[in-house]
Parts: sequence; C-alpha cells; structure tokens
Amino acid sequence: MAYAEGTTTPPEKSQMEIAAAVRKYGAASFATGWDGPRALVTFVAHGRQIRFVLELPTDPDHVSFRWPSGRHGIGRERTDVQARNALEAEVRRRWRALLLAIKAKFEVVETGISTFETEFMPHTVMPDGRTVAEHILPRVEQAITDGQMPTTLLAIEAS
Repeated sequence: MAYAEGTTTPPEKSQMEIAAAVRKYGAASFATGWDGPRALVTFVAHGRQIRFVLELPTDPDHVSFRWPSGRHGIGRERTDVQARNALEAEVRRRWRALLLAIKAKFEVVETGISTFETEFMPHTVMPDGRTVAEHILPRVEQAITDGQMPTTLLAIEAS
C-alpha cells in the first residue's frame, strides 16, 4: 500500500502544511504553483532557493485509473466518475507524500543526522534556473552507462 493511500486531505491543506513546515524551519519565503501537470513548491532557506517538482496525473482514462488492477482485462473497468475519483485520490496522496518528504528532510537536518546542503542539494536552484539534479543526473547516468568518471558533473553550456 502506498503512503497516504486513501487520504481525504485536500491538496490545498497539504500545501498549507508544507508552508507551515518550511516556515517552522526558518524559510525566508515560500510559494506554490503549477505548470501544466507539474506542481511546484519553492522556498528560500539557508541562503538557497529550493524547488520541488511534483508530477501530477491528469488523465482519468490512464490505465491505472480506469482499471483497478492497473491492467486491461483484469477486474471491472471503472466508470468515468470512479476513474476521476481515483485520479483525484492519487493527487491528494502525492501531496501528502511531498509533505512527508520535506518535513523528513528538515527533521534530519534539525537532528544533526545530515546537513541542509546535503539533504536539499538536488532541489537547489542554480543561477540558470535549473536545479542541481537537472544539471548532474544526466552526467551521472552517462558515467554509469559508460563506466567512466566524467571530467565535470555540471553541464556548462555557452549562452
């Protein structure tokens, strides 16, 4: 069973709880928004802009919402209303999971298990607007595929 499966907490309440959590741990600013099927949570803390991107489902006809088992031909197909309700439930669940992840990262830092920089590094926004993860992950994947260490992890591109 996935974390927060069956939650009835509206996404807006989860967003407010995320805002309260980042404020509790000293964030200087906070915002949420969306860009198509992607929800964005951003805040500034410890002198760094942090951005989390939450991919949200948008198609109630996707097999995972249309068929309870996630596969055609097994079980009974959901009605349009049931599929829409399943999609909305998944959106609620994902917001709760993001809240858990952010709170856990702050608690790990607060407890001294890790540092803010380490916990939030992948989500740190660089001067070009991309996150550290967006810069580094393609290089890491290539290094693993090639079996060779990259000469640089940051993708430096001429403007």
